[in-house]
Amino acid sequence: MKVVINRCFGGFGLSKEGYVRYCELAGLPCFIEEDKKYSSLGLFTCWLLPEAERVDNKEGDAFYSMSMEERIAYNNIHSEQTLYDRDIERNDPFLVQLVEENTELYSGRHAELAVVEVDDDAEWEIDEYDGREHVAEKHRTWY
Repeated sequence: MKVVINRCFGGFGLSKEGYVRYCELAGLPCFIEEDKKYSSLGLFTCWLLPEAERVDNKEGDAFYSMSMEERIAYNNIHSEQTLYDRDIERNDPFLVQLVEENTELYSGRHAELAVVEVDDDAEWEIDEYDGREHVAEKHRTWY
């Protein structure tokens, strides 16, 4: 089985082009929106709905004036309407395909994505240190 990991310090992530390609392969709509507040950092959101159909963007005081139940409901709706790269299963065939196609183009700003082969019968998990990852076979751990 093929699994995607990040091979450098910084953390797993897709570039804008990676999100667009993933959505194309998965048959999902994709609306990339630059983060207005942090545009200098290159932050963006991958929406699955056009702007007119999205949940209202609650920023600052508007969000914090909501009750806890309203915040939870808002966050759940927001999660359903956006694609977050860390929610994609690392053995997702579309993710594997895009990394194999062009890891440089599709890796995020602080990522160097790679595909590793894992035995099909292995129970695996991804371990990381400061964003640099490796695949490890699951085992029992006590602290």
